[in-house]
Amino acid sequence: MYMMSPWLNFNLRHLVQSTQRSRWHKKVLRCLYSKTGVWDGDFTIETRKELENYWRDHLALQNQQSSLSKQDDRDKFYVLSMFPYPSGKLHMGHVRVYTISDTIAHFHRLNGKQVLHPMGWDSFGLPAENAAIDRGLQPADWTHSNIDYMRRQLKQLSFCFNWEREVTTCLPDYYRWTQSIFVRLLEAGLAYQKEAVVNWDPVDQTVLAKEQVDENGCSWRSGAKVEQRLLKQWFLKMTHYSKSLLEGLDDLPDWPSGIKSMQANWMGDCSGCAFSFRLQLPSASEESISVHTQYPELIYGASHVILAPTHTLLKKPEFIQNLTEEIRTKLEQLESERTDVDLGVQVLHPFTQQPVPLFASSRKTFEENVESHLGIPCSGEEEDVEFVHQHGISYEKVLDGGRIVNSDQLSRLSRDEARSSIMEHARELGIGGHMTSPRQFDWLISRQRYWGTPIPVIHCPTCKAVPVPHTELPVTLPKLDSLSGKGLSPLENQADWINTRCPKCGGAAKRETDTMDTFVDSSWYYLRYTDSTNQKEAFGKENADWLLPVDVYVGGKEHAIMHLLYARFINHFLHDQGLVAHKEPFKRLLVQGLVMGQSYRVTSTGKYITPDQVDHSGSAPVQKGTGEELAVKWEKMSKSKYNGVDPEGAIEEFGVDTVRLFILSGIPPDLDMMWNVEAITGVVRWKNRMWGLVTRFYELRSDSERNDTSLDKEQHVKLERDLEVQLNKAIEDVTTHFGSDYMLSVAISRLMTMTNQLRAYPDDFIKNSVAFQDALGSLCIMVAPMAPLIASEMWQGIGGAGYAKDSRWDWTKTVLEQRWPSVTECNQVSLDTVELVIKINNKTSGKVSVPASLLENKEELERFILDSELGRKQMASKTINKMIVAAKVPLVNFLTR
Repeated sequence: MYMMSPWLNFNLRHLVQSTQRSRWHKKVLRCLYSKTGVWDGDFTIETRKELENYWRDHLALQNQQSSLSKQDDRDKFYVLSMFPYPSGKLHMGHVRVYTISDTIAHFHRLNGKQVLHPMGWDSFGLPAENAAIDRGLQPADWTHSNIDYMRRQLKQLSFCFNWEREVTTCLPDYYRWTQSIFVRLLEAGLAYQKEAVVNWDPVDQTVLAKEQVDENGCSWRSGAKVEQRLLKQWFLKMTHYSKSLLEGLDDLPDWPSGIKSMQANWMGDCSGCAFSFRLQLPSASEESISVHTQYPELIYGASHVILAPTHTLLKKPEFIQNLTEEIRTKLEQLESERTDVDLGVQVLHPFTQQPVPLFASSRKTFEENVESHLGIPCSGEEEDVEFVHQHGISYEKVLDGGRIVNSDQLSRLSRDEARSSIMEHARELGIGGHMTSPRQFDWLISRQRYWGTPIPVIHCPTCKAVPVPHTELPVTLPKLDSLSGKGLSPLENQADWINTRCPKCGGAAKRETDTMDTFVDSSWYYLRYTDSTNQKEAFGKENADWLLPVDVYVGGKEHAIMHLLYARFINHFLHDQGLVAHKEPFKRLLVQGLVMGQSYRVTSTGKYITPDQVDHSGSAPVQKGTGEELAVKWEKMSKSKYNGVDPEGAIEEFGVDTVRLFILSGIPPDLDMMWNVEAITGVVRWKNRMWGLVTRFYELRSDSERNDTSLDKEQHVKLERDLEVQLNKAIEDVTTHFGSDYMLSVAISRLMTMTNQLRAYPDDFIKNSVAFQDALGSLCIMVAPMAPLIASEMWQGIGGAGYAKDSRWDWTKTVLEQRWPSVTECNQVSLDTVELVIKINNKTSGKVSVPASLLENKEELERFILDSELGRKQMASKTINKMIVAAKVPLVNFLTR
């Protein structure tokens, strides 16, 4: 909700208009220079809206006409912002992330690069399904309506996206390829289905991945307390890529260290591996359990396996029925007693096929997310030695000094040699052997809801789970008459859709009714952007190899574990499949903080109230009408806290460029931003100063006595020299902030300073200096990535005042068609300045910054100091006898009379 107090609304509007010479008692026809060739110095609301409408359309057309081509010899630059979920309307968090990426995209286009800056929609998922249920709509209708609205909002903000590459994850022409990637994973043995204790959201009625459950055991979406259920689920073997993903972090020097640490901590120490142990049961069960060990080379010395009380196996009725009544009773006591329970069943050693006893224990301490332990007494673990002695378990000694013994083909090998050998052998047998940590788990991707990518698997009584052939993709969602949101998957009731034929044997079979988690859809969308209209494959390798890796990825740090890790996993897999050349998809990660709004909460009740219910007349804000004390806090913008700001309302009040500039100003992108509307006045004043400066330039250049000047040649040359030094320094600083450290707020401050510097030059100089016009053009170009609409109009006005043939800019083209300003070669050395202490007759008078190059030319140095403000004020009436330049310190002493 966009809200503003009446007094603040008036003051800001007054500020916008008070610096302008508008006459409200007359109806004035606006004269936009780009339309009429007449410059209007009154930057009123009407002027602002007119130039926004004009330039929004013109820049959109200009953007459409630019295309990327591999045959073009210009460098590519891929800037990607995390695509939005189409919830209905943009919020200020969206505006911030897309303004950052848009600024970076414009900067690199101005630097002559072919820029890919795409946009799309992460459009499957629970919110759309729930909204459709609440409104009696189809999820597709709700989703596409929201997409249309949000697309218009993005275009209103004049973002330069490559709209011709737009992707929508809920369309069959996209999720066909999501399914194709899944089939590849299944064919590679990296997708599997098993029963698992899963996190069940009782409100959204779906399964949640472990990462989607917060520290309080609540769903990250609905906030409901998560329940535990045993369901058959689909997983991707991300643990097989643990070592690769962990080591890959070393190849990402431009990622924030905090994000890399979060991923590394989540993956843990990947120095061990897991092996599969098949259960030895009276029934002909093929079930196995995966057990991790830090000592794979000592596997022949395994003595026992211990399960945590929370292990999935202990929740399965078909396993429990194999246990004696006495053992079942003991299992029930695990919650109240610290004890070990011999389950009376064995697992088979993966290499010797000998039985290994299986225990459950509440006495043993398991790490977080770890539910099993492999006992190997000769590893040196005292706990394992104590356990086998306590339970009378025999075991093989397999370590003699530094060599492996009693271990079949591993015998006589060193530990390192044995480790490599047994892990390779396990991988060949398909029973593990991939380096991972004991607390990492595979990625659970199945969801029991309708609005998601159908899992392309057919269940056949004879052939079991069979992937849908690539040639028969996509498996499209059926259109449902209604959705209730209750129970398991809505697809289970669609008999016509479920019943099909097995692709392998042709027999009667049924489709998989689970859909994929939306994180699967977003795990590869950056690849689809490289070739979004390809109907033959997900992406062409040639295009992907050319445009990847993403040079800058802009998004929130809340996605550090889930999305970013999943995307890296999929890219590593596709790299191993030979489909992409680059193993890591994102070269640089630019995380942006939240946009915070001020909330007001009644202290006594905890109830949030709207800003217009707050009385600010006293020393502290209170609730109107009741006088209740309020807790005032900066919090993430939220409808429930009434502290959100509607971007459309802000744009209507202040304008597109002001909103864009304000969202970038004051604070670096990675920190949380406090949306304080009072602070927006600084941006408004700066825009007015720039417009006023262009107006002054235009009017002076339009003066018929243009060449009439009171400045002599020496003064003119000196001013141009000062201007060049200032301009070069500004270009150097702003270029660094746009292209290197991304301190965009500092770039704005630097451009504000440059604006003030240009305003300080005398009229005669502004009227006659080619260098000044070029400098003013440089200011426009450097402002344009952040505020393209006003920069475009100011550019037209500057060029429309006339220009010299030897100008550095092409005034026949728009500002966004120029090249980024560069430091002039002739005075490159002047960028290095030295601050000199100036003394007159041995008394300090002040300081003057001078180009370092002048220190070797005393005559030029003296002239420069005398021409400075200090020199003019304090030495104009004095006769200089001698100027002494100190040898070791930056000091000049003038002896005068």
